[in-house]
This record gives sequence, structure tokens and C-alpha cells, in this order.
Amino acid sequence: MRKAKKQADTEELLDAIIEGIQRKKGLDIVKINLSKINHTECNYFVICHGKSNTQVDAIAHSVEDTVHELAGEKAWHSDGYKNSIWVLLDYADVMVHVFQKDARDFYDLENLWADAPIEEVENEN
Repeated sequence: MRKAKKQADTEELLDAIIEGIQRKKGLDIVKINLSKINHTECNYFVICHGKSNTQVDAIAHSVEDTVHELAGEKAWHSDGYKNSIWVLLDYADVMVHVFQKDARDFYDLENLWADAPIEEVENEN
């Protein structure tokens, strides 16, 4: 029962994160399920990118606001707002990575975790 509730909480969190990204037109959203990978810091990565520092900043703030609004949670930690090339939001079970396109291509997190199931999220335009 407890595990089922935790999974439902995680799904609610993931939905709120994706909603926050979509509200600011985040691009190429992917959800990586790390739950079956040993020694990971979290169970999911959500990755997207924006076209500028301003958009990356707006997407990350939108995620924080939307998650608080819809799931009642706050990020445990955030980093990267100073230059908004790569903003990381840590929600314990889910880590959100909001990149600028060049940084996303350079760090290539999707390829780094290629042995995990990756789900592309449809952009709502």
C-alpha cells in the first residue's frame, strides 16, 4: 500500500513538472525512468530545453510554481539560475534538467542513461 501511494505521488509530481515545462513552451521534453538502474540518485529525470537564458529561467520557475500549485511540493535544491544555461531542480525522487540547446547537446544526458527507458513527451502547442 505504501509503495503504491509513493508511486501515485511520483506520478502526480511528474505530471506537475511536465505541465510547468509546457506552460513556458519547453522543447523536446523527455522522461527517463531510472528506477531499475542501480545506484542512482533518483528514480526519474525530466529533461527539456529552451531557446535562451530567459526562457530557461522562465521554464524552471514555471516548474517550481506549478509543482507547488498542483502537487504541494517544493524543490529540495535548485542550481543554475545564475546563468540559466542548465538549471537543475531536485525533487528527491525526480530531478528536472532545463537546458539551453547547446548545453543539452554537449552533456547528452539521454545518451548517458541510454540503458534506461526514455519516454518522449508530446509538446502541447
